[in-house]
Amino acid sequence: MPVVVVESPAKAKTINKYLGSDYTVLASYGHIRDLPAKNGSVDPDDDFEMTWEIGNSSRPHVKAIADALKDDNELILATDPDREGEAISWHLEEALRKRRAIKKDTPVSRVVFNAITKTAVTEAMRNPRQIDQPLVDAYLARRALDYLVGFNLSPVLWRKLPGARSAGRVQSVCLRLIVEREAEIDAFNAREYWSVKSMLATPRGQEFEARLTVLGGEKLDKFSLENSTAAELAVQAIQSRDLKVARVEAKPASRNPSAPFMTSTLQQEASRKFGMGAKQCMNTAQRLYEAGYITYMRTDGIDMAPEAVTEARNAITSLYGAEYVPEKPREYKNKAKNAQEAHECIRPTEMTRKPSDLKVSEDDQRKLYDLIWKRTLACQMAGARMERTTVDIASADQQIELRATGQVVLFDGFMRVYEEGRDDQVVDDDDKRLPQIAQGEAMAKRSVSPEQHFTQPPPRYTEATLVKRMEELGIGRPSTYASVITTIQDREYVRKEKNRLFPEEKGRIVTIFLVNFFRQYVGYEFTANLEEELDDVSAGERNYKNVLTRFWKDFSAAIAETSDLRISEVLDILDDALAPQLYPPREDGSDPRICPKCGAGQLHLKTSRTGGFVGCGNYPECNYTRPISGEGAEGYEKVLGEDAGDEIHLKSGRFGPYVQRGEATPENKKPPRSSLPKQGKEFLPGWGPEEVTLEQAVTLLTLPREIGEHPEGGMIASNLGRFGPYIMHQLPDEEKPIYANLKETLDVFEIGMNRAMEMITEKRNNPGRGRRAAAKALRELGEHPDAGGPVNIMDGRYGPYVKWEKVNATIPKEVDVKDVTMEQAMEWIVEKAGKKPAKKKAAAKKKPAAKKKAPAKKAAAKK
Repeated sequence: MPVVVVESPAKAKTINKYLGSDYTVLASYGHIRDLPAKNGSVDPDDDFEMTWEIGNSSRPHVKAIADALKDDNELILATDPDREGEAISWHLEEALRKRRAIKKDTPVSRVVFNAITKTAVTEAMRNPRQIDQPLVDAYLARRALDYLVGFNLSPVLWRKLPGARSAGRVQSVCLRLIVEREAEIDAFNAREYWSVKSMLATPRGQEFEARLTVLGGEKLDKFSLENSTAAELAVQAIQSRDLKVARVEAKPASRNPSAPFMTSTLQQEASRKFGMGAKQCMNTAQRLYEAGYITYMRTDGIDMAPEAVTEARNAITSLYGAEYVPEKPREYKNKAKNAQEAHECIRPTEMTRKPSDLKVSEDDQRKLYDLIWKRTLACQMAGARMERTTVDIASADQQIELRATGQVVLFDGFMRVYEEGRDDQVVDDDDKRLPQIAQGEAMAKRSVSPEQHFTQPPPRYTEATLVKRMEELGIGRPSTYASVITTIQDREYVRKEKNRLFPEEKGRIVTIFLVNFFRQYVGYEFTANLEEELDDVSAGERNYKNVLTRFWKDFSAAIAETSDLRISEVLDILDDALAPQLYPPREDGSDPRICPKCGAGQLHLKTSRTGGFVGCGNYPECNYTRPISGEGAEGYEKVLGEDAGDEIHLKSGRFGPYVQRGEATPENKKPPRSSLPKQGKEFLPGWGPEEVTLEQAVTLLTLPREIGEHPEGGMIASNLGRFGPYIMHQLPDEEKPIYANLKETLDVFEIGMNRAMEMITEKRNNPGRGRRAAAKALRELGEHPDAGGPVNIMDGRYGPYVKWEKVNATIPKEVDVKDVTMEQAMEWIVEKAGKKPAKKKAAAKKKPAAKKKAPAKKAAAKK
């Protein structure tokens, strides 16, 4: 009975259904080996020999496969059909041979399938092959390059830039894109311009909007109306003239559907339509793939199997009618030089399976499947037919001309099912509908209005637009996008706010350092060329060790050269490179490098373990500091007075003016501070930066204010937050605090215990949409047989699950909650935890009680 190995237990379970009892299907649980995080794991002096190590969590899985081979002397490697999947199969075979689990007479074969369906799996089993060595070589080259860059460059960062955490071959180039976009935004100067629109009416009273295109007989461009005076003159010119329709032009137009999804376009569309990050999108797609609902989700390919095209055309006919099916199937060709990941687009495995037919508990899965299903059907549908109409309305003297555009959809075609999202939400004038208009008709003017505009800086990247840009530049590959974007956020080089990516101070400093000292290795063209060389390796057209040799020769020399630099030399270079951001011109024209506190010292870039900052050169006589993001760069700082021996400062920060008690020191890195209170977008009367007094500042610095002890335990406190004033309370047994918004800002200082109790009780009884009630236990299975502690079946947001301590294990959808046994629950818990828990009953039981009391102590400590 052959042993079949796949990556995940979910995939193993699905495949086992198709293969039956004639096969033993086991999971490797992803990669089983990796390079140890120590020097020498890749040895350039020994022909780039690589030392591999089986992870502790992987040892039981490798043992299970080895044990199975004792009875079943045949191994079938059925991991994913891309470079990573090929590498996992190669690692498994190598590891099992070292254990002597594979004997001389043990047949070893490799099978690949692009979808987990019975047809695809059984067809793959009939067509086994050997491991694709060029694909493995491409993996080895990537892994060696990433190790050599990360392991040699990261220590340089640690020594020269304390607080910097790591660098990477692709992640540093990705970070550079975000940092350079921020520099473009910082350097952007908005330009004013105006437009004039008029609401017109036909003789039948139907209204439509037209914009001014000709003034004084001259055609207007974007910046022709530079200010309000010019715009007002244009308004008067329109109002003083009668208008008639000069031309009506109607042209046929058509639109064709977008290609089916590949990895990058799926990530982009999931971000546009659902706000999904790249990692969330790929995790959701992985579950759909393992359940057999979609084809493999890591692919550069956009072509579709002929049988899938036929199935899609039949489904379109059945659902929408024959007129929605084009005469010939649409063909989409791969743009990638070497679509090495997987061969086909991302599509449903069955075109007739609607989203409502899916047996999934997670809404994200259903939404993503719906997106893939619609895009796949749309790509094989007829194009949309439209009529675009342009109407020019002019004065008799030809001095004034306005234009209105619109369209009529004659046949919706693929648009009936799906339209691709946009990264910018600009409404196209062509999308508007126009009333019936005839040439020569007089137009009545309902209104004429000028509109002020300003040119906008380039937008910050979203995860979707960043993936698109990386794809355009040829940086990284589909399988790496999600992990790279996640890494730079985990390293705290980048933060995500409202779906946009902002570089942090660390990220800026690291990028400027790399651009100045390792420019070639964070170069877009260099990185893209290296990707092409790796593609050549995977195609068997290039030797991977030659690629490594050529790279290492120059890279090791650059590392050695930089190691000789002193930190002061590095900081001087970075200080000059960052000068436009660090020291912008001040409104009063004074030197932006002069310390705003002492008025004598020069400001310089400095580093610490937590990252970079700007400090006064007169330290320790002057201890002025500010972050490199420009907070306080305009030189706005004032000492309001002293309180309890501390200077009370008024400063200007990234989120506006704030007051602070004392200065930051190594012992007190985050001195108390509080933003000036606002009511809406305006400062509270009497609390603005020009009006705030020492007494008001000291009052602000008492926040959070303790209102009183709740009868059931825990302190009720008031505070000013990012979204306004609020009160909060946390019971000893509550996982999270309860928050209630206050209507008036000054209520944070004045609200009494009775009103606070009333608001907290009301909020706790009616948490609203923003707060989920605690999960309820559907069944209590009893105490954990080894470690103690209750094992319960809980009612979760995405369906029932087994809970023990901090482990939450999903219950398979085909298992009824009433039938779950303790033995089954233990299997799921062990699988989720990755290893069996230690037998420490007393310690395990004490943990929850200790955690319950911690919040109460914390709240009471705030004074």
